[in-house]
Amino acid sequence: MSDSQRVLVVEDEANIRDLIRTALRFHGFDTCLARTGAEALREARGRRPDLVLLDVMLPDIDGFEVCRRLRAGGDQVPVIFLTARDTPSDTVTGLTLGGDDYVTKPFSIDALVARVRAVLRRTGAAAPPEPDTVLRVADLELDEARWTVRRAGADIELSPTEFKLLAYLMRNAGRVLTRSQILENVWGWDHHGNAQVLETYISYLRRKLDPLGPPLIHTRRGVGYSLRP
Repeated sequence: MSDSQRVLVVEDEANIRDLIRTALRFHGFDTCLARTGAEALREARGRRPDLVLLDVMLPDIDGFEVCRRLRAGGDQVPVIFLTARDTPSDTVTGLTLGGDDYVTKPFSIDALVARVRAVLRRTGAAAPPEPDTVLRVADLELDEARWTVRRAGADIELSPTEFKLLAYLMRNAGRVLTRSQILENVWGWDHHGNAQVLETYISYLRRKLDPLGPPLIHTRRGVGYSLRP
């Protein structure tokens, strides 16, 4: 019998559903899947997940109604809503119905896993042990669990997007990453932005990192970027 925490992924788009499942399994979670609200309710009752990732826009009943029925039936399983809609009223609706968090699409898959762990910690359900969350390259140190960055002993304040971008570069230190790879993994797999977005954030990072030591982010002309000493 596995001691892994079980996450029910409720998402009608197959590519998103499979991507989330693969990422969760990689990080030590057990998963079960549902494509509709009705399937979600059956899986929640039968599989007793430790957390539900619940898409709001489903082909039958929406995610808000799924959550309402779970709570009405006495099921207090933690729920993280996934949605392309990012309005205050939707957020309030989701949290009022008993949701524990609200993630808008497109999202970084690593950030989503971090949110899953955070909700499980907050609600008292232990997540699988985290791998070492401290990334180090030369004198640069990034702690994914605490969301802190230091270089040469100095703290560096980064925006959430800057942090995600730097973490992705550091996890792939020494590799040349194409612009499309970075956009897909940092901004989301369905991000349709252009290279200018990435170049802007690379310049933000360089402005904060370079005054503290030799340049770490290198440009491969016509291809992309790499982070290396």
